[in-house]
Amino acid sequence: MNTAEECMHIVVVGGGVVGMTTAYELNRRGHQVTVLERHAVAGSETSKANAAQRSYGVVYPWADPSIVFKAIPWILKQDGPLKLRFPPSVETLKFMFATLRYAWSPGLFGLNRRAMLRLGIHSRERFLALEKELDLSFDGDHQGLLHLASTPEALEGYRTTHELLNELGIPSRLLSPEQVREAEPGMVGNGPLYGALSYDTDGTGDCHQFSRELAKACEAKGVVVRYSVQAEKLIADDQKVSAISVRTSDGVMETLGADAFVISAGCWSNHLVQPLGLELPIYPVKGYSLTVPMKDPERGPTSTTHDDNYKVVSTRLGNRLRASGFVELADFNRDIPEVRLATIKKSVESRFPGCADLEAAETWTGFRPMTPDGPAIIGRGTRENLYLNTGHGTFGWTLSAGSADVIAQVIEGEQPAICLDAFRPGRFQE
Repeated sequence: MNTAEECMHIVVVGGGVVGMTTAYELNRRGHQVTVLERHAVAGSETSKANAAQRSYGVVYPWADPSIVFKAIPWILKQDGPLKLRFPPSVETLKFMFATLRYAWSPGLFGLNRRAMLRLGIHSRERFLALEKELDLSFDGDHQGLLHLASTPEALEGYRTTHELLNELGIPSRLLSPEQVREAEPGMVGNGPLYGALSYDTDGTGDCHQFSRELAKACEAKGVVVRYSVQAEKLIADDQKVSAISVRTSDGVMETLGADAFVISAGCWSNHLVQPLGLELPIYPVKGYSLTVPMKDPERGPTSTTHDDNYKVVSTRLGNRLRASGFVELADFNRDIPEVRLATIKKSVESRFPGCADLEAAETWTGFRPMTPDGPAIIGRGTRENLYLNTGHGTFGWTLSAGSADVIAQVIEGEQPAICLDAFRPGRFQE
């Protein structure tokens, strides 16, 4: 905790789950914090209706060598989890080739995966501490996650993951089909099942509700959250950032000074730091979800299940079902094709038939801020008071609490709780 003399005014750009957890950690340490959010409510972009899983033991880099050989079949298969908008844009092609380069870098995947899992372990600890301190209502729980195996080969592949998790001290179990159905009694569908890998300490929760509740808690503690303001430009010399220019909802330009600045703006982070000589190759990887009240909760999931047959995640949020899927490279296209939703519904019905009226579901699409190598971007930027906590891809909800804690440690000059080499902001220009 800071003394009054050490208290800084820190601006956090972005009011999603990463920005709000960052604001909470900085405020907890005694700093004056202002959050700039372009939407009217916290958690309204990538945090809005994501997969709802806090999958601390599942985190892995996007640049997976094994995925390279599966990518083309997945793109061509109608129900395949990977989609590519044709013709691909220049930005899409650059991201794909950069991902290939990192996937083929010897040993990089393993190093990055371990780094992300260590951050996942720390994030779980920070979430538990945060939830103990604050009474937040967001349908949160920690009842684990099941990775279903639709083939014997999938189950065999989980054995290697199980060994890695054991090595890192992350509780997991390999389950038989009977044990899976015991854990998930509502799973009576005809989807193929050869077992599962159980991540026993993983969690769930509505990320949007959490972000809004945390924003209110932060404001009650003195954090200023400014909504409907667009961060336009960082004002800096060669050493420091002195201010940020913002545009209000009525078009008025303002300049806001501060002692330090944290960029947590997801897919929109790069345009702020690029003029200061920092390139963040963050790509908006598109995903889809549907949310619906369960008409028969007994037939729904008890926690989170990942159906490897369709690569669709189904999560219980109180008396609601959240089902999500797809990795789509389509830039910032917000269309929601019915064929994508049909695949998600097909997955749910194959595992939890009759649990909900899926035709009445609320649908959503959003953009995960993905780096081509996989790890998020966490650390000091190109000025002594500029910091990055962004680019978490599909794991922003999962890693937000841990990322917020370590960036607060970096800002205060402490030794971070985990090694941040894999997350260093300047790595894409090395």
